[in-house]
Amino acid sequence: MDRVSSFDEPLKKLLGGATAKVMAEHLDLHTVGDLLHHYPRRYEERGKLTALADLPLDEHVTVVAQVADARILMFNNGRGKRLEVTLTDGSGRLQLVFFGHGVHKPHKELLPGRQAMFAGKVSVFNRKMQLAHPTYQLLDASDADEATEAVDAFAGRLLPIYPACKQLDSWRIAKAVDAVLPSAQDAVDPLPAALREGRGFTPLPEALLKVHRPQTRTDIEDAKARLKWDEAFVLQVALARRRYADTQLPAVARRPVADGLLDAFDAKLPFTLTEGQEKVSKEIFDDLATEHPMHRLLQGEVGSGKTMVALRAMLTVVDAGGQAAMLAPTEVLAQQHHRSITEMMGELAEGGMLGGSDQGTKVVLLTGSMGMAARRQALLDLVTGEAGIVIGTHALIEDKVQFHDLGLVVVDEQHRFGVEQRDALRSKGKQPPHLLVMTATPIPRTVAMTVFGDLETSVLDQLPAGRSPIASHVVPAKDKPHFLARAWERVREEVENGHQAYVVCPRIGDDAEEAEGKKGKAAKKASAKAAEEDPEKRPPLAVLEIADELRKGALAGLSVEVLHGRMHPDEKDDVMRRFAAGDADVLVATTVIEVGVNVPNATAMVIMDADRFGVSQLHQLRGRVGRGSAPGLCLLVSEAHEASPARARLSAVAATLDGFELSRIDLEQRREGDVLGQAQSGVRSSLRMLTVIDDEEVIAAAREEAVATVAADPELEHLPELRTVLAALLDKDREEYLDKG
Repeated sequence: MDRVSSFDEPLKKLLGGATAKVMAEHLDLHTVGDLLHHYPRRYEERGKLTALADLPLDEHVTVVAQVADARILMFNNGRGKRLEVTLTDGSGRLQLVFFGHGVHKPHKELLPGRQAMFAGKVSVFNRKMQLAHPTYQLLDASDADEATEAVDAFAGRLLPIYPACKQLDSWRIAKAVDAVLPSAQDAVDPLPAALREGRGFTPLPEALLKVHRPQTRTDIEDAKARLKWDEAFVLQVALARRRYADTQLPAVARRPVADGLLDAFDAKLPFTLTEGQEKVSKEIFDDLATEHPMHRLLQGEVGSGKTMVALRAMLTVVDAGGQAAMLAPTEVLAQQHHRSITEMMGELAEGGMLGGSDQGTKVVLLTGSMGMAARRQALLDLVTGEAGIVIGTHALIEDKVQFHDLGLVVVDEQHRFGVEQRDALRSKGKQPPHLLVMTATPIPRTVAMTVFGDLETSVLDQLPAGRSPIASHVVPAKDKPHFLARAWERVREEVENGHQAYVVCPRIGDDAEEAEGKKGKAAKKASAKAAEEDPEKRPPLAVLEIADELRKGALAGLSVEVLHGRMHPDEKDDVMRRFAAGDADVLVATTVIEVGVNVPNATAMVIMDADRFGVSQLHQLRGRVGRGSAPGLCLLVSEAHEASPARARLSAVAATLDGFELSRIDLEQRREGDVLGQAQSGVRSSLRMLTVIDDEEVIAAAREEAVATVAADPELEHLPELRTVLAALLDKDREEYLDKG
């Protein structure tokens, strides 16, 4: 068997169809290599008991504990049987429960004093933590005859506890790993020999053996150090090759022109740019002036003035004879950007129009739902070069859209931007255009190095003068209903003082339920009952329902409007215009207002079911208030239990306005699975050992080594093993993922 193919061997061959099917469907493990890279989550020492005191609710857990008590109880007038077993580990107690025919075997085996491993999903019954029908494996047999192979295998060793699922326990995964472990010898080592020796790393086959079957804690540390490096290095090489390839492309240099559009724009600004804006603008101008395409990420605090920086870059390109396109994720946002940019530019945005400036250019909007006449005019303005700036949605990428000379693409990173789209836009320029990606959410440095690793990064961390502080508070609606009543009073007070407010809900509110009549009512009744028992189970609060309640109740007499994604684009734009003009007091909306909406007179925001949003999203939403001279107020309404992780998240948001700090907290809570995982790439993460938040030094060092490696050998001709591993990592999906950004 050659070195590559043993890792590519389907698990079905070695483990049998049934086990392989469960691994594929529930753990996304298909080959020997997949299973060897399915590392233990943690390790237990035989005799060392897991802390039962801090078991996570609703998660599959594996615990090692001792039986304190076991008894059979009858119910249903003696027709039903239930076995209750109490476990202890010195830190806490946990109840197991078995029903019906399932009580016989555990009743014989789980005797007081017995120690075993138990796996199951943690639930709460009568205020006690319990596992219902857990699977278990005894760890100590009372006499030698009963000693099983499993007990021998586990005796005196560190027990690997694997990420498992309901259908497959940790110890069954351990047995499967035993079956494929000999293939670890065939592992292809991606690290160049000089790097491996220079850093004193354990050879890869040995690292795989040590991570799965460690003899000591030192074995685990050695293995982890090596496997983390592999992941960081291979990923950084992929990104370094992408950056290198980009530097080889030609581009038209777009240098600033004296007394042009940019100077005219700067001269009419009613404020001075912050130091940060000046510094970042210089980095961008330097990139635009080179004959290779810029690939830069502009990230900054909510309200730090990213749009202003992007606009100045666009004006520079127009001055240099090119055109600039800004791509927004939604029509609402495209319209917002178009409105705020034309307002900022004034007569400079009316080039060729009556009353427009001689130095001006046309700023056009292009979205999918525009009328034919307006669309035809916009397309004409682009192909003739009449329009220097275009703002639009994905409609910009369509075949019909032709540019006179596309010089810069600005992407608002609410949507990641796929390889086909980047290529489609690139092909619209005579040469590849420069690219500026704006992200609204501050990102920790290590994430920027991985998720956006093919881009150079500019950071805006100063807020412009005149931005007001935002006070944030958690409103515990379930425990203290009078706090919620006070929240609506505060909204009323803001409106009475001449200001406006947002109310944000997670859901639109569907008329389909009503249309289904009785069925809908029955479903509503059932969900209301479930909600009473557990607030987490009720559907999230909806815009249409909350708006209705507020108009009739707490905010009666005020002008309350709604905004959500299912409205017609013209209607959305109309509502937004009226709200911006001060014609509506309160806007009840979904997260369509999350980014780019700028109404300086809006000072208060109430976020309903705030625990249903992520940390970054809450920070983003909060950034919509406090944009003028009056202080902002953000109220996070939640029915989550005080001790729950959801409430901890809300308290973190209320405690700091520092987006970079919050992004770190967010990442620590979600862990790295989401960073390169399915949420953003649609494919499985290649990071199994590396945690982007904890391993900053490893990632930074790997990036340096990767840059040096690619500079010395761009095609990796002398590193065939690294090429092989890269090819495996960069299957079509991963390649596409890395090409986003």
